[in-house]
Amino acid sequence: MRYRRMLVIVIDSIGVGGAPDASKYNSAGADTLGHMAEFFVDSLGRPLDIPTMTKLGICGTHPGGLAGIDGPARPMGAFGRMQVTSFGNDSLDGHWEMMCLPARFHVDYFPEGFPPDLLKKLEDFSGRGIICNKPYSGTQVIYDYGERQLKTGELIVYTSGDSVLQIAAHEEVIPLDELYRICEYARTLINGPEITMGRVIARPYVGTCKEDFARTANRHDYGLEPTGPTALTMLHDAGYDVISVGKTWDLFCGQGFDCNYHNESNMDGMDHVDEVMAQDWQGLCFTNLVDFDAVYGHRRNAQGDGEALEAFDERLGRVMESMRDDDLLMVTADHGNDPTYTGTDHTRELVPLLAWSPSMSRPGCDLGLRPTCSDLGATVLENFGVEGNGEGTSFLAAVS
Repeated sequence: MRYRRMLVIVIDSIGVGGAPDASKYNSAGADTLGHMAEFFVDSLGRPLDIPTMTKLGICGTHPGGLAGIDGPARPMGAFGRMQVTSFGNDSLDGHWEMMCLPARFHVDYFPEGFPPDLLKKLEDFSGRGIICNKPYSGTQVIYDYGERQLKTGELIVYTSGDSVLQIAAHEEVIPLDELYRICEYARTLINGPEITMGRVIARPYVGTCKEDFARTANRHDYGLEPTGPTALTMLHDAGYDVISVGKTWDLFCGQGFDCNYHNESNMDGMDHVDEVMAQDWQGLCFTNLVDFDAVYGHRRNAQGDGEALEAFDERLGRVMESMRDDDLLMVTADHGNDPTYTGTDHTRELVPLLAWSPSMSRPGCDLGLRPTCSDLGATVLENFGVEGNGEGTSFLAAVS
């Protein structure tokens, strides 16, 4: 074993462009980080201020560099990119693949709305009517349908370009316990074989009228159960600690984790990271910070997305200051969500890979383009001497 503790932070949806299969996902030319950096220079007159990730080697994720950012000749960390090979382009696909379970099966999408028989089952179970039933932006759907829900108590059911069934509900009209119960039932309807979908998402919101409706942090994801062992379950079965911060717990239905910290926001998530790193444990802490995706990416808010990345970068520096010689940090993403792109859906992109330890002997190592995100999970498993499932190739030697 080289490292006693491994911290993986997923900056949700911060892709770095260049996916060879982008056109198959209607994402040709998408580049979340690259276009964000260009937006700051062109529209705000200043570069994106991410000194910590710059020192680690983030500029190396773009062959031509990042607009306005001068990267060091020799970064202090190892850097590279990973290709998502899973068939889907959602958080479940990226996270499963990182943990050595690429989602190489097709899931169902409903760009024209869900079938009547599925909606009828939801109505019968909930005792409530259903409105919308279309692909929709999560913020726009409550603007357009929220006032009606206040009057009628109907369920706002909608989807997106991803394999998700989302139910939006005002917390004072449909209490959280009821919404969660309905979503749990919805999950049972799309586990196959007739319909197989990646996630059900409970989307609670508050407010008195369309102008001030706002989604709350009480979102809950109900993922498809993992279809096989993951690096998480392998580590857990080998006796190591496996800690979840954020929605990683939901994406794996809790399988393989010892404990979970629910995030209210990115900064709340980083507070949890600080709390975990102050404790004594041995194994993996798998963290997701979802605001980049849910709050900014889908809303095509490039400035907000960049400012959130700057805030994360500052907190990342503080985490690194507290790390021990036998800790390893890895920062990556699960897919793209280019805030300058058309539409409101995820974009198919390569994802960044940054790695650093205070004891790293080979700073500035270029990890290249990893052919699958499972290389990350394979690296974790090799570090702890746990046999994997053949998915991914470890890069542990390069980050030791």
